[in-house]
Amino acid sequence: SSPHLVQVRERIRINGQPISKDLFNKYFWLVYNRLEETKDPAHSSMPAYFRFLTIMAFHVFLQEKVDLAVVEVGIGGTYDCTNIVRAPVVCGVSSLGIDHTSILGDTMEKIAWQKGGIFKPGVPAFTVVQPERPLEVLRERAQERKCSLYLCPELDDFEEGCQALELGLAGAHQRSNAALALQLARTWLQRRGCQGLGELKEVPPSSELLGRPVPLAPVFRLTDAMIQGLRDTEWLGRTQVLSHGPVTWYLDGAHTTSSIQACIRWFRQAALNQDKPHDGSEVRVLLFNATGDRDTAALLKLLVPCHFDYAVFCPNFTEVSLANNADQQNFNVTLENALTRCLENQQTWTRLLEEKVGQDPWLPSPPRVGGLLQPTPARGSLLLVPPAPRPLNSPALVFPCLAQALRWVAQGRDPHLAAPVASGAHPHPAASSGAVLLREAAAVRVLVTGSLHLVGGALRLLVPALSQ
Repeated sequence: SSPHLVQVRERIRINGQPISKDLFNKYFWLVYNRLEETKDPAHSSMPAYFRFLTIMAFHVFLQEKVDLAVVEVGIGGTYDCTNIVRAPVVCGVSSLGIDHTSILGDTMEKIAWQKGGIFKPGVPAFTVVQPERPLEVLRERAQERKCSLYLCPELDDFEEGCQALELGLAGAHQRSNAALALQLARTWLQRRGCQGLGELKEVPPSSELLGRPVPLAPVFRLTDAMIQGLRDTEWLGRTQVLSHGPVTWYLDGAHTTSSIQACIRWFRQAALNQDKPHDGSEVRVLLFNATGDRDTAALLKLLVPCHFDYAVFCPNFTEVSLANNADQQNFNVTLENALTRCLENQQTWTRLLEEKVGQDPWLPSPPRVGGLLQPTPARGSLLLVPPAPRPLNSPALVFPCLAQALRWVAQGRDPHLAAPVASGAHPHPAASSGAVLLREAAAVRVLVTGSLHLVGGALRLLVPALSQ
C-alpha cells in the first residue's frame, strides 16, 4: 500500500504488521544489488522510488511465501507498475473520485477508464455504487477485457435478520469499502475451497442500474471471522481520533473533494455534535496542507462551514531540518515551494472567510489588523500571518514545519509535544491572543486533513511509538 505515514516499512506488511527493519534491510539490498548488476549499460538509471518498492514488495511476498498478497494500485491502474500481475484472484475498484488529474485525466469517465485497466480476462471484478457514466466506462472496460464485473450490495443488505455490523473504521464511506472487502474476501476463500461461507441468497430484481445491467453480487451469510474482521480493522490516519488530555486530534488523510466531504461528515459526528464543555470554552483548529495538482480552494471552501477558530497551514515536513527523518523526505519539493503553497492556502482561506462575512449580515465586520511577521532566523522560529489588510477574527497562520504548528496549537497541553518556543519580542497579535485562548480553553479540537503525508508527519510527532 502507499503512501506510508511514518516509516517506509509500512508499505510492505505481512500478517498486518510492517516487515521488520532487518527484513527490510535484507531485501532492499538484495533487490538493489541484483538490479545494479543486471541493468542495461545504455539505460543505466535505476527504477524510481515507487517502482523500486513495488518490485521489492513482490520479491518479499515471494520469498516469505505468503498465502495471499493484497496489492493496492499506486495511481490509476492501466499504466501503474503494480499492474504487472497477469492473473490475480480478484480485482476491486472502490468509490471513484477526482484525483491526480494531470496523470489520469480531468473527468470521472477518464479516471474510470484508467482504473478499469486492472481488469484481467476471466478474473472476477467488483465495484461499488458509482455515478452512471463512470460505471458504464467500467462495464465497457470489463467487456473489452473479457472480465465479469459485479456491483457490491450495500452493507445494509448483509444486516437483514441479524445485528448491525460494527466497523473498526469510522465514517459512512467505510461501509462502501467494507462491502467491497467482503466480496473480495469471499472470492478468495471460494478459490481456496473454504466451506461454511454461508448460503447464497436470491439476487434481488434491481440488478439493473439505470438501464445498463451490471449484475449485483450475491449477499451471503457472514462468518464470525468476517464480522470480527470488519470490527477489528484499523488503518492509521483515516478517521483516527487521538485524545491527549484537553487536546483532541482528529486525523484524516482526505485529499479529494469527495473524501473531504466524507471527512467533514465524520468530523461533525465525532467532534462538532458533542456538547460544548460546561466549564469553559472550546476552540476549533484546522491544520491543513495539500500537495500536487489538487484544487486547494475547492477543498478549503468545503471546510469553511465547520466554523474553525483558527486555520493553521504548514508544509508536510515534521522539522525544518530533515536530517534525522529520511522516511519523510521528499526530494521533489523544496521548503520554499512548500511554504509558498501554504501562503497561497492562507490567502485563499482568508478570502473565503471574507466572502462568507459578506454573505452573512449577522456577522460583524472583521477588525483591521495586519502585517507580516518574520522573526529573525537566529531565533529558530518563523511565523507567517496574513499580509491581507483585513485578516478576520478567525486568523489563518502559517508555520514552516509541523513541529512548530503542532506546538503552537497544543500550547504545552499535549504530553507528547514540547511547549512552543516564544516567537520573538514582537509576536503577532493573532498568534499571541490565540495562544492565550488555546491555553485557557476547556477543550481544543483539531482537524488535521488535506494530505496523507501531513497526517503521517503529525502521527510521527503525536505517537512517538510509531517511529520505533
